[in-house]
Amino acid sequence: MAERSTAAVDVADSSGDKPLTAKADQADQSTADGVAQNLERDTKNDEAPGRGGTDGPGKTSPPELHSGHKLARRYRLEECVTRLDGFSSWRAVDEKLRRAVGVHVLPADHSRARSVLAAARSSALLGDPRFVQVLDAVEENDLVYVVHEWLPDATELTTLLSAGPLEPHDAYQMVSQVAGAMAAAHREGLAHLRLNPNAVLRASTGQWRIRGLAVNAALRGISSDTPQRTDTEAIGALLYAALTQRWPYESDAYGLSGLPKDVGLIAPDQVRAGVHRGLSELAMRALVNDGATASRHESACTTPEELVKAIGEMPRIRPPEPAFTAPPEYQRTTYQQGTYGRTAPPGATQPVPAPPPPLQSRTGKALKWAVSALLIAALGLGSWQLADALMQQGDKADDTNQTQTTEDDDKGNEKPKPTKPLTIEAAQEYVASGDAQAAEDVGNTYDGDSSTFWRTKRYTDGPELAPYKPGVGIVYDLGSSQEVSAASISLRYAGDHTTAVLYATDSLSPSTGIDGMTKVGTASTSGTSLTVKASKTVKTQYVLLWITAVPNAPTDGYSSAGYKQAITDLKFTG
Repeated sequence: MAERSTAAVDVADSSGDKPLTAKADQADQSTADGVAQNLERDTKNDEAPGRGGTDGPGKTSPPELHSGHKLARRYRLEECVTRLDGFSSWRAVDEKLRRAVGVHVLPADHSRARSVLAAARSSALLGDPRFVQVLDAVEENDLVYVVHEWLPDATELTTLLSAGPLEPHDAYQMVSQVAGAMAAAHREGLAHLRLNPNAVLRASTGQWRIRGLAVNAALRGISSDTPQRTDTEAIGALLYAALTQRWPYESDAYGLSGLPKDVGLIAPDQVRAGVHRGLSELAMRALVNDGATASRHESACTTPEELVKAIGEMPRIRPPEPAFTAPPEYQRTTYQQGTYGRTAPPGATQPVPAPPPPLQSRTGKALKWAVSALLIAALGLGSWQLADALMQQGDKADDTNQTQTTEDDDKGNEKPKPTKPLTIEAAQEYVASGDAQAAEDVGNTYDGDSSTFWRTKRYTDGPELAPYKPGVGIVYDLGSSQEVSAASISLRYAGDHTTAVLYATDSLSPSTGIDGMTKVGTASTSGTSLTVKASKTVKTQYVLLWITAVPNAPTDGYSSAGYKQAITDLKFTG
């Protein structure tokens, strides 16, 4: 079974050149073993003030390709979405894995072919799921092509802003995730240089993803002497646009109107009423070098890392409270005699029958008194008999209760031993063979936050991991030797059968393999919750959760579809 780890991705965004077509590039992941990049879309207004310039056009014409053409006997070109400056970008189908992908194609002798290949391979090594994933980067048959994810469920920021500014919480999430992702990229020496509303996508899960890391700039021949400053200003422009639905420069771009000419850069809360003051200040700190006055603002943010720090110092912006919808008014159904629960139609009247006249005759009164006397006599006799019977039964009950109490005392009143939650002190991924899955995320399985998780890698075959890999798992330290009776596990993906086994082992780094451990219990599920109960009483300090089968799960913004599983929460009881 082939393992697949996540990789970063790139997409081209917006250009001042005239594209053949303009369409959103959203990539779906392939499992190609190489590295590569993401497809990009071109719209009007390529360069905003303060951005790097472009090289001249390539030396050769775009390759003569057409719908139905196949690359590497695998990637079938479906639709050309960009043809520009010596390269073309396509929506394609990976016939091997039967999924949509994006492809950039250049002639091998194009002046930027070498730099595009280098950028694609570098960005793929980042492996950050906040970037659209590069799948393949190949030079073959006088062509250079880069394959990347196609995200059909994601929406460009350009499209979101066409409906109006973002809510403060959405804008806060966008700038937080984008700044954090770019800070991570710059720590690895990677820059974007074409970060704009076309390059930022929001997935259906709410996660923001960035396409075009390094590769978009390489395709356009863009460079910068201050890449961190360039990307930070671009993030400020994204936040400015999200708050105001205006582009923070005089020229119109990305479907947004620019600022009035000869006014300069004014704060978002001066452009539009109701803008969050803290976010307005943050946007200006990122854009402060081009026309903003530093007198109103704190120190400028010149790197993504400084921007992340500034965001962390802000009060957290919470999502809006859900709107309260009043329940519908209670509709009372009026019962009227003769209608059997149905309300009479408007204007109709129902006759109300008169009550029967009371019995007023002497005969009737005498009859009532006679009946009353008989009832009183019967009640008196019945009460005496009932009291006598109850007293006799009470004597018998005392004897019976005394006997039963004595028998219960002799039996010792055996009760099941109550269970208690066990505290997890530490955890470590256990690797029996091959590579680790996500060793840095094991703490997410017991941090009490169901939105965080530890995930396996994605496998192309399945659901059984053996014989390609005996299993994957995590060893938990309970602090001291404890009786373990069960483990409750919350899973991220449903489908097929997830199989998990508990083993008692000797340490966080077991000295023996699975065969040398004591098996506690096993269970499987096709849902998102799993309880493994101990088949016998086991006392141990270290417990291994061992997963031997994973479901076929869809793409979710963190990795593409395939056989995989993720653990969000785990609790032991003893």
